[in-house]
Amino acid sequence: MQDTSLRRVDAPHSTTVAVTGHLMDTGILARVLDDVLEYGGDYLIESLDLGRRHEDESRALVRVSAGEGDLLERIVMRLQTHGANPVDPGTATLRPAPADGVFPDDFYSTTNLDTCVRLDREWLPVDRAEMDCGLVVDEVDGGAGGRVVVRTVPVSDVRAGAAVVCGARGVRVEMPPAVARGEEEAFGFMSSAASSEKPQVVLVRQIAERMREVKAAGQKVLWVGGPAVVHTGAAPAMVRLVEAGYVDVLFAGNALATHDIEAALFGTSLGVDLAKGAGVPHGHEHHIRAINTIRRAGSIAAAVASGVLTGGVMHAMVRAGRPFVLVGSVRDDGPLPDVYTDVIGGQRAMRAQLPGVGFCIMVATMLHAIATGNILPASVPLVCVDINPATVTKLADRGSAQAMGIVTDIGLFLEQLARELAP
Repeated sequence: MQDTSLRRVDAPHSTTVAVTGHLMDTGILARVLDDVLEYGGDYLIESLDLGRRHEDESRALVRVSAGEGDLLERIVMRLQTHGANPVDPGTATLRPAPADGVFPDDFYSTTNLDTCVRLDREWLPVDRAEMDCGLVVDEVDGGAGGRVVVRTVPVSDVRAGAAVVCGARGVRVEMPPAVARGEEEAFGFMSSAASSEKPQVVLVRQIAERMREVKAAGQKVLWVGGPAVVHTGAAPAMVRLVEAGYVDVLFAGNALATHDIEAALFGTSLGVDLAKGAGVPHGHEHHIRAINTIRRAGSIAAAVASGVLTGGVMHAMVRAGRPFVLVGSVRDDGPLPDVYTDVIGGQRAMRAQLPGVGFCIMVATMLHAIATGNILPASVPLVCVDINPATVTKLADRGSAQAMGIVTDIGLFLEQLARELAP
């Protein structure tokens, strides 16, 4: 953080933003000031009220300036990712979308933090926070009893003429979720972004307890999984978790479902015998033969109903009536008939499953973890478990600041978690 005692802020466009929270020990204030400079602006700290005790919050008022009004708007949008808001937010500016799939040039680019928009002096909560979208104002339940709602809309889904919030005026975001402070009992391992050395048994118990709390509150547990769930022999543990009611929704790609079905039909994953850990003759064909079997049946659910598929994670999800969304990639074999090959269609299907999600756990997948993190509100706690610490780091670097992780073998982790939740 640079010394501001002699700074001058005399650019023609300026506004004062307020930021409140544990500003010093979390580094939020430093990030706010660094971003102002990085984006080509300048700042002056007008006041800084530091909390006296460890649990007290601090508050800073920072005057931000820029040579152009448009640049100042972009800086303010950036600062809102840290929970910094203009002291005088004004009211929102609405402009019509010029065409399907196109926002106005100065559209407000959203964060994943809870957000409100002020229209005619009234603050309206945004329906669901999601990063890198626009804000569209709609009137629903038309007539005299109609009401106005504000929704996050991805650019691919905006329609010509939609009322889009533009600029940063009239927009307020909440502070990022606080890291657990003080006593460690409340999911205390979240004090670090990725853990490879903390006692895994303790971490698993904490995750299990959080999942119980989420279920008791009537919320859903979302899982995001990669094929290593099957490769490591952890599919039976995952099945137990499904049957115990701790897998409400599953996001994955073609690979997890394919190798899970391969294991159910042939006892192999990528041609390796899961009981012996050795390759089998013609095992390299098993995954494509598994795909062909399901394609002949018509779908995973149809294969379960007809008795073709009698075990595995996907079988358990169908039997439990739990939804899953499989979104493919250009490298997929087949794919399975349930896989979305249109990625925009896949995104929409994933978003449709998010209402009611209170906790997300990601295991052994980088691309699907990042994709899911990008559409989740920051208010939904998420844990990423992977043998590769870079997976957790990349997830956080791409905007999912609430992501916390455990670096460990997926097979061991899932077996321990199943023992806690589904003994």
